[in-house]
Amino acid sequence: MFVAFGDKKELLMFLDKTAFVLTFLATLGAGLIAGVFFIFSIAIMRALERVPGGMAAMQSMNVAVPNPMFLGVFLGTGLVCLVLAIFSVVNWERTGAMWILAAALLYLIGAIGITVVFNVPMNNALNAADPSSPAGQELWKNYLANWTFWNHVRTIASLGATATFMAGLVMR
Repeated sequence: MFVAFGDKKELLMFLDKTAFVLTFLATLGAGLIAGVFFIFSIAIMRALERVPGGMAAMQSMNVAVPNPMFLGVFLGTGLVCLVLAIFSVVNWERTGAMWILAAALLYLIGAIGITVVFNVPMNNALNAADPSSPAGQELWKNYLANWTFWNHVRTIASLGATATFMAGLVMR
């Protein structure tokens, strides 16, 4: 179904409303993901470090977390960010475009990029390890420090994207 626009002004209003809705959705998505990362950083990883079987529990989470709901929000927000980044560059003269582009890049690089480059490979290595072996326990010790560090970065980037999207919405 095609939407017919009577003139250029109607098309621009439609695009403006679409950009607003996408920015609003990206703000919510980035904020939700920031919260997920935050709770892992401040509570879940600390708890797993203190309990016997923490490594096996994390291995289980590495299988359970990438589910359709989480991936829908995580990657869906990334897709919306990609669209908004393109829209911002094409419509650079629009008020707030710089903020929206900065927020989109912050999420794409700081949340998705860090996840792909650092956290997922560490998860894969952990999943392949035997929790009862000395090598597995050594991996777990290093994993706790390194994975959590990169998770802090993802948390800050996602929260920063949320705040920057909000600034972009206010600037409109």
